[in-house]
Amino acid sequence: MKLGRRDGAGIVAKPPPDKLGLLIYGSDAMRVALKRQEYLKALLGPAAEEEMRLTRIPAGDLRREPALLMDAIKAVGFFPGPRAAFIEGANELVSGIIIETLSDWQPGDAQIVVTAGDLKKTSKLLKTFEGHRNAYAWGIFDDPPDRGEIERLLSDAKLRADGPAMASLEDLARSLDPGDFRQTLEKLSLYKLSEAGTPVSLQDIAACAPASVEAAVDDILNIVAEKKSAQIGPLMSRLQSQGVNAVTLSIMAMRHFRTLHRTACTPGAPIWGVRDRDRVQRQSRDWGVNKLETALGILTDTDLQLRSAGQTAPSMAIIERTFIRLAMFGAS
Repeated sequence: MKLGRRDGAGIVAKPPPDKLGLLIYGSDAMRVALKRQEYLKALLGPAAEEEMRLTRIPAGDLRREPALLMDAIKAVGFFPGPRAAFIEGANELVSGIIIETLSDWQPGDAQIVVTAGDLKKTSKLLKTFEGHRNAYAWGIFDDPPDRGEIERLLSDAKLRADGPAMASLEDLARSLDPGDFRQTLEKLSLYKLSEAGTPVSLQDIAACAPASVEAAVDDILNIVAEKKSAQIGPLMSRLQSQGVNAVTLSIMAMRHFRTLHRTACTPGAPIWGVRDRDRVQRQSRDWGVNKLETALGILTDTDLQLRSAGQTAPSMAIIERTFIRLAMFGAS
């Protein structure tokens, strides 16, 4: 059965114990992992690992030993309670093994929970889970948490937010990666420990919202965004001497330009995770939505190039060339 966003959130929050299992897939490994953690915790409880009711099977191990999954779902546990077999990082190389095991699953066997990357619509694994009347498939995309999910996360953290504070948390959820947003809520929970029961205020959120990256990286991002191409080379040399790597710079540049793009699309919206909000607003106005979209495309291509297994050119040279290209493009 194919799940939409709302249905998927409901299943993860309260998993049906009598189902065969769940496939969670998507390009963002962090989002997929977080949903999988939520599902397994809700299904098995917090002591599943200690009570040996959860069997973890990496896809590579399953490929070498196809019987691992069947053994895991049929095994009788020492402790009472629901059981699950979790296959991490599944792909088409192991899809046949998983599909064959699904056909042999019987009520009372351990649930089968599978995570995968971005699957094509033609994927045999995806089609099998979507078409199975006793299993679920949920695609996790880059949409930020909606209000209902934020309220559930707040409840888990024993927090409450109303009115402007909730609106600010929604803006913050759109600005941060899901893992960073959860860490912020954990920090808020500790921050409010002495005021348990009182609602979260805007001041509380401002005190716990994450600060931006170190000043040196901030400097290069601002130089690129302000189109000062002549200053990029010397600062890149300094960053390299400090041990900053190209992939980190690529990720931070993508985050900065996404913030600029978001600000350009929604002027006046709160801006989180930056030291100088006025500066970011000036940069976003100066670039405009169309140029920022092109800049994000350039950064995406560079990130893919840096992560390519066949990449031979020096990575710092690649990112420096991209920064110079962006600065000159912005000034054109």
